[in-house]
Amino acid sequence: MKNILVLGGTGFVGAHVCEKLVQQGYHVTVPTRRRNNARYVMHLPGLTVLEANVHDEAALTRLVAGHDAVVNLIAILHGNAAAFDKVHVNLPQKLARACIANGVHRVVHISALGADDQRPGAAPSEYLRSKGRGEAVLLHPANPAEALDVTVLRPSVIFGAEDKFLNLFAKLQNVFPFMPLAGANARFQPVWVQDVAAAVVLSLQPSKPMPMPMSVSEPIQRVYELVGPDVFTLKQLVQLAARLSIGRERPVIPLPQWLGRIQAAAMELAPGEPLMSRDNLDSMQQDNVASGTLPGLRALGIDAAALAPIAAQYLTADQANAGLLAMRQVHR
Repeated sequence: MKNILVLGGTGFVGAHVCEKLVQQGYHVTVPTRRRNNARYVMHLPGLTVLEANVHDEAALTRLVAGHDAVVNLIAILHGNAAAFDKVHVNLPQKLARACIANGVHRVVHISALGADDQRPGAAPSEYLRSKGRGEAVLLHPANPAEALDVTVLRPSVIFGAEDKFLNLFAKLQNVFPFMPLAGANARFQPVWVQDVAAAVVLSLQPSKPMPMPMSVSEPIQRVYELVGPDVFTLKQLVQLAARLSIGRERPVIPLPQWLGRIQAAAMELAPGEPLMSRDNLDSMQQDNVASGTLPGLRALGIDAAALAPIAAQYLTADQANAGLLAMRQVHR
């Protein structure tokens, strides 16, 4: 298995996945609407960038042809029900059909912690409900004869040098003397982007540890929860970002739920991607921590990295970790 199609290969996680794949000798294809979006990965050895619209099923079917496996990282964090369905449900449906048409059976699908393929409607937010429905498309096809060999990875919030999570909190606290915070007590188990990327690569290898229970005749289908070793409240993460970036904590003022929703609604009206949406708040009604019922990074042979030592490197120095991607970003 050497030819890998990576959907979402130009994004935060996708770029790290691409780097690890080429380091392991894989040939990687990354489709993107605009070639410039791939500027951080396009010069990686063994990687090909193609301009294409992956939501066009005919184009996606042509892209899948000639590959041994597909990695799907495409996701959105904000949007309405239709937007979530387009990306998280309809695209996996199209991908499954494209794989069947081309005889490609191996898929690694990045979902989200809190999604549930068995009961997608039970999740508290449209984001998580759509993620669960997307998993169900791949794990439970209507026609069992069209089942794929699927690995679903459910990461908690992902941190790393280019993240839009801790970096955002650090930037805000460089400007504002205090932080009004909705969902302050929501709990997360952040996972390092490099560990997520390593999990993707290991999931593509023929021999994978800890298979989920199945009949010998059934396709291989596994679900992993990707989390770090430590659990934080949102308030603690905001305070940590301040300590590491400006050397002191800013006062954090937890907002009651009703006021937080007003704040989020106002943010949704601002131009660009909102800092927080009401659907985000709905997601935080459910702790974003491992359930303990599914295998995790250790089952893949990965010792999860702690957040604080790594965040200290990039929030303090404001530069990415060493690696091919970091070198290209520094010298671009």
